[in-house]
Amino acid sequence: MTYVQHMNSSKYCLCPMGYEVNSPRIVEAIYYECVPVIIPDNFVLPFSELLDWSAFSVVLPEKEIPRLKEILLEIPMRRYLKMQMNVKMVQKHFLWSIKPRRYDVFHMILHSIWFNLLNQNQTSSDHVPDS
Repeated sequence: MTYVQHMNSSKYCLCPMGYEVNSPRIVEAIYYECVPVIIPDNFVLPFSELLDWSAFSVVLPEKEIPRLKEILLEIPMRRYLKMQMNVKMVQKHFLWSIKPRRYDVFHMILHSIWFNLLNQNQTSSDHVPDS
């Protein structure tokens, strides 16, 4: 089997952190419509201000790795199918288009920057002492 065939035929795809701040594993899992199993100690998930990651992924602390198989087997089929359907729905938010399309990764990045700047400005204005 090729890598792509493995990804396409897997129910869950492991997405550990790796050595870099950014890893293609999560986006690859979403691209191949595989439910990501994210092992994210000290990691902020992309677009977490907009996306409910629990709706389309399994987020697992590193200390739970020994129980990984047990945790995944405990997920009811109905829940898994809902997560997989949601993966298909969020897929467009992680795709890059030559010409930007509404809600693609280009727009998601712009929205994320805007949202974080807005919150940063709001937080700093909340702490400005009165004159």
